[in-house]
Amino acid sequence: MALGVYLSFRVLAFPDLSVDGTFPLGAAVAGMLVLRGFSPYLALLGALGAGLVAGAFTGVLATRLRIPGLLAGVLTMIMLYSLNLRIMGRPNLSLLGRPSALLGLARALAAPRGYEILVAAGLFAAFVFVLLLLFLHTELGGTLRAVGQNPEMVRALGTNPENLVVLGVALSNGFVALSGALASQYSGFADVGMGIGTIVAGLASVMVGEILLRPRGIFSHLVAVLLGSVVYRLAISLALRYGAALGFTASDLRLLTALVVLGALAAPALRTALRGGEA
Repeated sequence: MALGVYLSFRVLAFPDLSVDGTFPLGAAVAGMLVLRGFSPYLALLGALGAGLVAGAFTGVLATRLRIPGLLAGVLTMIMLYSLNLRIMGRPNLSLLGRPSALLGLARALAAPRGYEILVAAGLFAAFVFVLLLLFLHTELGGTLRAVGQNPEMVRALGTNPENLVVLGVALSNGFVALSGALASQYSGFADVGMGIGTIVAGLASVMVGEILLRPRGIFSHLVAVLLGSVVYRLAISLALRYGAALGFTASDLRLLTALVVLGALAAPALRTALRGGEA
């Protein structure tokens, strides 16, 4: 999920808020396919495809209809809420006892007992990481990176940057929908509201990783995103586990997430101030 957010916000400089809708879209599509008897791996591909379409729709709104990117994402997110309800037929689906791609992969690899999900999730993340890394090092991927930095230069080279924005936003939402499908198979349910706060969590992962590694190249940026995602989730988990003494409960998850993002945003200014420079 964090890699998808990185692609839209950092590579394309596109403020895409539709990921709050594509995360549950992936869960809804994958959940319904599994309930209909399809393979959980095929369900993941279905979720990926649905995310690609939703992202492309957002990109078309922004590039062809000239709707501001922020508003285009919000409109898509609103529409996806109703669409997800139609796909599932109700606000949530139970997937308990149904086949899971994560568990299936862990069993196939004979992962150590107690670490099955961790191993399988790590392999999925590594697979997406390698695919994205290879893509961004292709000629098309390099042009896509240039769009976020200098779209006029891309246009001068004879390439339409608007088409690349549509492609990039589609890929971003495809990754987010895929993560939503994996999350639903892991948790055993799909819920129409499970995407609330996805964009904040993704941004937090990206920012935390950048603070920890200060990446410069594409490889280091992607590593930073994965590291930031792990550190962010670990920080939230520890805060919920040991924050009871401070009065934190599971309902404070959004508050904790916002505080992590706030800390990541304020860190550069605080670092400068501590060094005696101007904030």
